[in-house]
Amino acid sequence: MKENEIDRKDCMVQECDTDYINLYGSSPLYSIFFLEGNGKVSVDLVEYTFDGKIILFATPYQIVHFDTKQSIKTRRLQFHGDFYCIEYHKKEVACNGLLFNNIYQQPYVNLEPKDYIELDYILGKLIIELENTTSYGIAVVRSYLQLILALCSKIKSEDNLVHEERNIHHPLIQFKNLLENNFHKERQPSFYAAQMNISPNSFSKLCKQYFLKTPSTLIHERVILEAKKLIHLSYKSMKQIAAELNFDDENYFSRYFKKHTGITPTAFRENVGISIVADLSR
Repeated sequence: MKENEIDRKDCMVQECDTDYINLYGSSPLYSIFFLEGNGKVSVDLVEYTFDGKIILFATPYQIVHFDTKQSIKTRRLQFHGDFYCIEYHKKEVACNGLLFNNIYQQPYVNLEPKDYIELDYILGKLIIELENTTSYGIAVVRSYLQLILALCSKIKSEDNLVHEERNIHHPLIQFKNLLENNFHKERQPSFYAAQMNISPNSFSKLCKQYFLKTPSTLIHERVILEAKKLIHLSYKSMKQIAAELNFDDENYFSRYFKKHTGITPTAFRENVGISIVADLSR
């Protein structure tokens, strides 16, 4: 992409509906869905219930599928990591690990009517600037995108503070810490259950209640999240990445990655690209 033009594949907004997303929900771009309604949405086969005005966030090649009584209109804002790198801009907007790549929480933000109106208005301004192909237009589009991410991060952070205060003594807070420290090597739920001195059955029930996911799902998601990070944010070879994540060999890693994402690690890197962050770390 040249510095003075916007490629529609790098940043775009689609007016569509949930039926369309169900057909074409997986994408090599980051996606932000603006919608209002109720029903269920599955992200990477994990189902969540929503009701009201929401903004949903999906990373490249996450599979999004809606289950609603009738199709709901949505605006889908998409952008490539080369257009706006969420890791590079983490000091300005800490959305990576909060809005995107957050395996521990629902993938959407619940919004009050006034917040939804404000964010929808900003999206409208962004759409107008997409037609402006000058360098000023590109800068304004990035600014509007960053503003949307910043406001949603602020709302979700405030919600998280309330949630954390209510659940500060929940036993699965310990599991999150254990998983972050051990996922490279320990991929059996029994290991984590033993560390917390609870039975595997109790551990599984608690996980489903608290995270809406099984322990195995969370473990696999954490491994895949790290794999995506290494593929996108570094120049490491697939062999190096497989070794870092303690896979026996590159082929096993490739099969594991494709099973959980629907795409090979090599194809993921080709389509999503390598972030500017990789250059900075050389």
